[in-house]
Parts: sequence; structure tokens; C-alpha cells
Amino acid sequence: MSDLTLAAPRRGLRAGLSLWIVPPLLVLLLLFFYPLALIAGSAFADGVPSFLEALGSRQFTRGLEHTITIALTSTAGCLVLGFILSLTIAFVPFPGARLASRVIDTIIALPTFLVTLAFTFVYGSAGLLNEGLMHVFALPLPPVDFLYSQWGVILAEITVYTPFVMRPLLAAFATMEMAQLEVASSLGAKPFRIVSRIILPAALPALLAGGSLCLLLTVNEFGIVLFIGAKDVITLPMLVYEKAIQQFDYTGACAIAVVNVLLSLGLYTLYRSIVGQFAGSHARLV
Repeated sequence: MSDLTLAAPRRGLRAGLSLWIVPPLLVLLLLFFYPLALIAGSAFADGVPSFLEALGSRQFTRGLEHTITIALTSTAGCLVLGFILSLTIAFVPFPGARLASRVIDTIIALPTFLVTLAFTFVYGSAGLLNEGLMHVFALPLPPVDFLYSQWGVILAEITVYTPFVMRPLLAAFATMEMAQLEVASSLGAKPFRIVSRIILPAALPALLAGGSLCLLLTVNEFGIVLFIGAKDVITLPMLVYEKAIQQFDYTGACAIAVVNVLLSLGLYTLYRSIVGQFAGSHARLV
């Protein structure tokens, strides 16, 4: 009798919860799935052969190549620079370490175009560095011109996305047992050996999670590439913008957008898998 008494409220509770799920599902359907369905439908509006033809073009191949090259190189730079900076802030005591950590966190909240604009003021053709070098050495042309190339985009992305690696790293370092480092040091272990044998393995989950997140963000980066205006550096997001806005080729733009969405979803799945598999109980840190 008691089981029957409890079953009725449970069924009522489940029915009430199912009704509450309907509004967010409708919002997702209208604002997310419906636009994606329109993009996918436009991509295949002229048939599969037309879709494959758009993806087989030289322009798409170069865009995909630039996207992957920039994303991988920028992510590698973020991992190296983020690990070195986090290591310094966490284990090398110096005045202002906490302030430096807070400043790095604030960079995450800034829009990417601000960093690009700062790079233009410093490294641009009429920037502070070129103006100073031209004045000191009486040069007729700006000697530093890397900003308007693929390397300029990579450097800007490393500057913007390194904090996304440092944040989980600093959190992981904060949970480490300092006694391990002290014991290793007392036994004669050199700093490099301590870093490679103790600190790096402990930081590996945070590095993997931060690196996969950086890879996801750099693959979809649009503002930095647009503001730098590097010649012959066309990524997939830039290619979608160019075809849709400048060439009015909406079918081609949707075809490329479908590939970009699939690539992003794959990288996001990789990111969540790494966080879940390697971070374990420290998943909250990343």
C-alpha cells in the first residue's frame, strides 16, 4: 500500500518536470537547431555534387590548410608559454605574483580585437617599433613586417589564448603537495628533473584540457584574422564571411560553414572527452 502511495507523487513529479523541459527545448529548437538546419539545407540546395565541388575548390583547400596550421601552431605556442608563465607564477616567489595572475585572468574577458589593435600600434607599419627603428637607423621602409602575415596572426592568437591554458594550470599547481617538491629537492634533484618528473605529470590533465580548448577557439577565430588583414591568410571563418558578404555566394558559404561546424563539434567532443577522462576529480579546474 505504501508503495502505491509513493508511486503516484513520483509520477506526478516526473510529469511536472517533463513539462518544464518543453520551454528550453523550444528555445534551442528555434535559436540553434532551426538555423543549423537552414544552413545545412542551403549547403545541399544544389545537390551533393555541388556541395563536393565547393569543398574541392582550391580556395577551400587553402582555407582549411591555413586554419589547421594556425590553430595547431597557436595552440602549441599557448601550451609552451602558458606552462612557463604558470610555473614561474606558482613556484618562483616574486613580488606581484598574485597581481600578475589576476591580470592574466582579465585578458580572458577582453575582446580579441583589442589585442590585435594593440599589436597594430606596436608592430604595424606605422607602429612604435617601426617608427623608432626608422628614426634611429634612418631607414626608408619599415623593417618589421611580420604582423601582416600568418605569423602575425599566430602571435596575436598566442597572446589572446595563453590565459586559457594558464588558468587550469595555476589551479592544478595550487592543489599540488609541496612536500613532494621539498623531498625531491632535498634528495638532490635538479629543478629540471623536478619539473619533468613531478610537476609536468601532475599538470598533464590541465595542459590537455587547456590545449584542446585553445585548439577549438583558434579554429573558429575570426576577429584577429579580420583586424590584422594579413594577405593570403584565409581561414574557414574568413572564407565563409568572404563568400556570404562579398561574393553573395550563400550556397558556397553554407557548405564551408557546415564543415566548420562539424570540425568545431569534433574538437569540442575531444575537449570534453579529455576533461572527463584525464582530469577526473579535477574537472572543475578546467
